[in-house]
Amino acid sequence: MKSPDEMTYGDYLGLDQLLAAQHPQSEHHDELLFIIIHQTKELWLKQMVAELKAAAEMIRGDRLIEVHKILSRVSRIQAVLTLSWDILSTMTPADYLKFRGGLGTSSGFQSAQFRQIEFLFGFKDAGHLRFQREGTAARAALEEAYNAPSLWDEANRALARAGFPLPPEAIERDWTRPYEPNEGVEEAWATIYRDPERWWVFYQLAEKLVDIDDATATWRHKHAITVERVIGFKRGTGGTAGVSYLQSTIGKRAFPELWTLRTKL
Repeated sequence: MKSPDEMTYGDYLGLDQLLAAQHPQSEHHDELLFIIIHQTKELWLKQMVAELKAAAEMIRGDRLIEVHKILSRVSRIQAVLTLSWDILSTMTPADYLKFRGGLGTSSGFQSAQFRQIEFLFGFKDAGHLRFQREGTAARAALEEAYNAPSLWDEANRALARAGFPLPPEAIERDWTRPYEPNEGVEEAWATIYRDPERWWVFYQLAEKLVDIDDATATWRHKHAITVERVIGFKRGTGGTAGVSYLQSTIGKRAFPELWTLRTKL
């Protein structure tokens, strides 16, 4: 550890290690772009994980005013991630085909941090655990998120603590199961939306969660469009289904009742 008087910009940021972490498998120009785009995404995903875990902790502690800043940051990170697809789309199909074979069986489908975020959102699927080796830090982090309440579970439990009559199965359940929409939950949040001045703290929380869901859908859509633009409907690396799979995820909602209640207002 260097003293403050000795610390340089490069030392503080670990730039020697960071800038030496790109290892193209070919001599083709665009492979460096491909690697940097994905490494940068993983750095932002790391920040998102930290923010979402902090947000869940704040909601558990009924610190609903403080959590607004955290959730605003998450949605802005998501916007940056979405914009990065525009950079990748400057790579043509011919460019990608020059080095695609070097990716081997690797695939973004295997991203532990992306799956961790999905688990934090409530999209629980134990099948994704198999892509991370047992005993690794990535596997442990993914298992922790898999076994914990999601952000939506925490929001619903906060609403119940405030006296709203949420169904027991919505606030005490098997956290490893994917969340299923519940009419009782929808009605409780609809009460918030019918009188936002009275329930402003919860109303504000709900709208920030909708921001995140909106940004997630936008990211998924842009991901699918970019992949279609580069490889069409071929299968993805690692044997994934490619565009057809990506398109099937666009309609997912982490906080479903916040969307369906709008029809009933």
